[in-house]
Amino acid sequence: MCGEMSVGVKLLLNSVSGLCLRSTLAALVSALTSLSNYFMSKIGRQPIHIPEGVTITMRNSKIQVSGPSGMLERILPIQITVKKGEDELKIMSKNKALWGTWRAHIANMVRGVTQGFEKRVEIHGIGYKIGLQGDKLICQVGFSHPVSALIPYGLACEVNENILTIRGIDKEKVGQFAAFVRSIKPPDSYKGKGIRYVGEVVKLKPGKRVGVGAV
Repeated sequence: MCGEMSVGVKLLLNSVSGLCLRSTLAALVSALTSLSNYFMSKIGRQPIHIPEGVTITMRNSKIQVSGPSGMLERILPIQITVKKGEDELKIMSKNKALWGTWRAHIANMVRGVTQGFEKRVEIHGIGYKIGLQGDKLICQVGFSHPVSALIPYGLACEVNENILTIRGIDKEKVGQFAAFVRSIKPPDSYKGKGIRYVGEVVKLKPGKRVGVGAV
C-alpha cells in the first residue's frame, strides 16, 4: 500500500514539475520575443512628435495627416497600430519587418505637411535645356524632338538656369518624379552629358584611344 502511494506521489510531482517547466519555458519564450521585437527596430520604437498646427485623424485603418501645407493619408496594414498621445504618435507593430518602415512613412507625412520636400536635378551638355510650359516640363536633351513630361498633381517645379527644383508634400511622389526626369537622359558615362541629381558623382570612363601606327 505504501509503495503504491509513493509511486502515485512521484507521478503527481513529476506532472506538476512538468507543467511548471512548460509554463516557465512559455513565459521565457514570450519575454524573449517581446524583447527581440523591442530591440529589432530602433526607428520603429521612437515616438513621432506632432508639431503645432498638425492634425492627426484615425479612421479604421486609415491615417490622415493635415497641416499648413496640405493633407496626406495612407491605409495602414493590419499589423500596424498607431497610438495617439497629446503631442506624439507611437507606432506598434506585430510584424517587426514593417515596424521601422511604417514609422518612417508616417514621420514623412508629418514633415511633408509642415516643411515639405524638394529634389533638385541639373542638366549638363551643350545645347541642353529644360523649361516649363503650363503643367508640362519640356526637355531638350539631344534628341531630334523635345521631350515633354506632365508634372504630377501636388508637385511644383521651378527652373533656374540648368537646375530643376521639384517640391511637394509627398516625399515618394517628389522622389519618383525626380527619378523619372533623370531617366529621360541619364548621364553619359564618357562625357557626363545628361540629367543628374544635384551633387551626384558620375564616374567617367576613359575614352577610346587610337592605336599607334594604325592604318
